[in-house]
Amino acid sequence: MNPENINTTVNIAGVSFKNPVMNASGTFGSGMEYYEFVDLNRLGAVVTKGVAPEPWEGNPVPRITETPSGMLNAIGLQNPGIDVFTERDLGFLSEFNTNVIVNVCGHSEDEYLQVVERLSDDDRVNMLEINVSCPNVKKGGIAFGTDPKELQKITAAVKRKSLKPIIMKLSPNVTSIADMAKAAEAGGADAVSLINTLTGMKIDIYKRSFSLANKTGGLSGPAIRPVAVRMVYEASHAVGIPVIGMGGITSAEDAIEFIMAGASAVAVGMYNFHDPSAMIKIIDGIGDFLSENHIADINEIIGCVK
Repeated sequence: MNPENINTTVNIAGVSFKNPVMNASGTFGSGMEYYEFVDLNRLGAVVTKGVAPEPWEGNPVPRITETPSGMLNAIGLQNPGIDVFTERDLGFLSEFNTNVIVNVCGHSEDEYLQVVERLSDDDRVNMLEINVSCPNVKKGGIAFGTDPKELQKITAAVKRKSLKPIIMKLSPNVTSIADMAKAAEAGGADAVSLINTLTGMKIDIYKRSFSLANKTGGLSGPAIRPVAVRMVYEASHAVGIPVIGMGGITSAEDAIEFIMAGASAVAVGMYNFHDPSAMIKIIDGIGDFLSENHIADINEIIGCVK
């Protein structure tokens, strides 16, 4: 099959993506750090780092440590705040032909809503991803992300303020990911993204101390991929809204596994640190897979494994 005749376009909440590949928030800055290595125009979307109303310093160092088949991070959502973000980062991203999804973080409902209101009528933004699942912030987001009632409440509050489609980013550190996805849908979410990192810990046995100053951090990388695929499958079968899958994707084959499990799109995270060109290789690899297997439209395989 001629690759030029293959459709890789997907639609999420009325937003058209030229292909289903984007970066995971927090692994790509806001694109400025990578654009010399990656053609941002080829990506389905750029997902920005978390943005809060005021600048956040993040957690004390050390904040990153390697683990078998992955890494732990406890960055703590360090960011310059909404004022700098809208002027510098959105100004930069507006020069590229790709969707822009802004990740929103906060310590409280009011902080989330401040950012949502600022961005709601900004034409440079296509969607908002609400981060209620970061395990590295001691208060706020993670509380919303582990209680279905609180998740539904914050989702509904955001939806009342936003003119943009809303993606709720779900935590895997819960008893039932299906229940959390249902709560987000009940609150009015237009889509969900999952999984965020799993909470983990590493101890330096020679220093007799924690490897991270925060003690715990978010585990990402290939080690979590089987868990992520299972949760994407469960979430996609529990709700009628689109699912964006992520967690340890390093190849086109990994991405296709998530898509067959039910993801309408995928996000590449930790592997961007290992290979800045990873997303372009994955986009090309998905096209090759579709061509080699005579699949004319990527939508044919979304959720094809029942």
